[in-house]
Amino acid sequence: MRLLFIGDIVGRAGRAAFLEHVPSLRARYNLDFVVVNGENAAGGFGITEAICDDLLNAGADCVTLGNHSFDQREALVFIERQPRLLRPANYPPGTPGRGANLFETAKGQRVLVMNVMGRVFMDPLDDPFAAVEREMGACPLGLGCDAFVLDLHAETTSEKMAMGHFCDGRASLVVGTHTHVPTADYQILAQGTAYQSDAGMTGDFDSVIGMDKEEPLRRFIRKVPGARFEAAEGLATLCGLAVDIDDATGLALNVGPVRIGGRLSQALPEFWG
Repeated sequence: MRLLFIGDIVGRAGRAAFLEHVPSLRARYNLDFVVVNGENAAGGFGITEAICDDLLNAGADCVTLGNHSFDQREALVFIERQPRLLRPANYPPGTPGRGANLFETAKGQRVLVMNVMGRVFMDPLDDPFAAVEREMGACPLGLGCDAFVLDLHAETTSEKMAMGHFCDGRASLVVGTHTHVPTADYQILAQGTAYQSDAGMTGDFDSVIGMDKEEPLRRFIRKVPGARFEAAEGLATLCGLAVDIDDATGLALNVGPVRIGGRLSQALPEFWG
């Protein structure tokens, strides 16, 4: 199975990069499944139904979220009728939407995708490790699903690395989102799980984590807000992770970075030819 995970889309620039590149990536590499984090897609804060539909129609099979899941109030409603949009599974009981779902590829492969949020320097949600353990127990790799993808939306690399090792051998991919900077530690862990601490953002890197530079700089320097944050609108880099998954075991065979357009160095997976 060929899987592409795309990091946090930030604002109009990130959406434009996704819409431009993902259809051609799906066709060029014959991708089986595409996951994208869309929690910053609406001007940097949350997601709307129209934006979610655009991402799905352009080639995403599943859209994950994070701490900005419900910044756009309409998400509280449309997430209930959109099974391909996932919010963190460790939100309190009764939160609208779902934190995991089982999908089927065009080839009939079963892909379990789960979204959880870390707790270090984040909102104090339920234990993400316990939530992941329950999901893996209910739908184990190789029995309930042919691939398991976990998007861990978290602040610290230590919590993300701990989750990677916690899931090693039981997940196809554990990938971090939220900090918007692609890390260089993409690897296959000892028991076969692909891992990266942060996939990076799909947005304008001439910015402060996707926001226009002026207001973040003002707040750091003067310690007072001057205006609301606005997403940067320059040319975006699409950042993500490419993974080859063994159809027999559900574990990773190859993993590598994807970076297209914008200011960052370009990267495409050599193992995809």
